[in-house]
Amino acid sequence: MNLTVLYILIFIVAMFGLTATIVIGVSQKNREGNPNYDKSTGKIFLRLAVYYIIAIVGGYLAYVLWAFS
Repeated sequence: MNLTVLYILIFIVAMFGLTATIVIGVSQKNREGNPNYDKSTGKIFLRLAVYYIIAIVGGYLAYVLWAFS
């Protein structure tokens, strides 16, 4: 696969992440707050950590597949 295509895909994914983060940050529901959020922060951070681990391992796996193919 051409590197330009990979750079474009990475850019698209990054822009989607940025846009989603901004939309969630400025949403009315986010500004009002959620009292249940403070009660379950442990579960929320654990789930977020799992997402990051999956993304990092997936990224390394994609790199290894690319580097050794």
